[in-house]
Amino acid sequence: MVSEALDSSFRTRAEHGHQGTGTSKVFGFWIYLMSDCIIFATQFATYGVMVHNIAGGPAGKDIFEPPFVLAETVLLLFSSITYGFAVISMDKDREGGVLGWLTLTFLCGLGFIGMEVWEFSHLTAEGFGPQRSGFLSALFTLVGTHGLHVTCGLIWMLLLMYQVARRGLSGFSRPRLICLSLFWHFLDVIWICVFSIVYLMGAMP
Repeated sequence: MVSEALDSSFRTRAEHGHQGTGTSKVFGFWIYLMSDCIIFATQFATYGVMVHNIAGGPAGKDIFEPPFVLAETVLLLFSSITYGFAVISMDKDREGGVLGWLTLTFLCGLGFIGMEVWEFSHLTAEGFGPQRSGFLSALFTLVGTHGLHVTCGLIWMLLLMYQVARRGLSGFSRPRLICLSLFWHFLDVIWICVFSIVYLMGAMP
């Protein structure tokens, strides 16, 4: 569904004479995402090395709450679906639909960040901060880096919503909406890896 919307949006930009500029921006953004993949791959590798270095502190099974993390995951995955509908609305030149779906996407992302901040503050209050062990340091770094990316995506989303509301669905805003779509879905893929490797495997006895 999302890929079809992306292809259709490229055709729409071509009709408006923006294909060259938009395609270059999207291609350049793909290069950025590849560099981000390297960053996260390095952090996953570090976590894999440090996961058993608990230094007498808690292991994952002692601190992880799978239902809580599952709720986080549902929020973020649902936000990916709503962003897909925003892209479809863009393809149909429905400015109100784009703003409405982006607002719902933003609220889901904000809820995800709020839950992550609560989790980190709860762990720190219990004495399980990043300085407690190598495992916790790697955990905070990996999950925190993802959270920082989501926060940047939310700020970017607010700016795009302002631009769409002010300028409409122009050749200026369309490529940026596509780039943010790629970024947002990329963060979903990374979180699925975090959820599976860190939380699900870590919660096993």
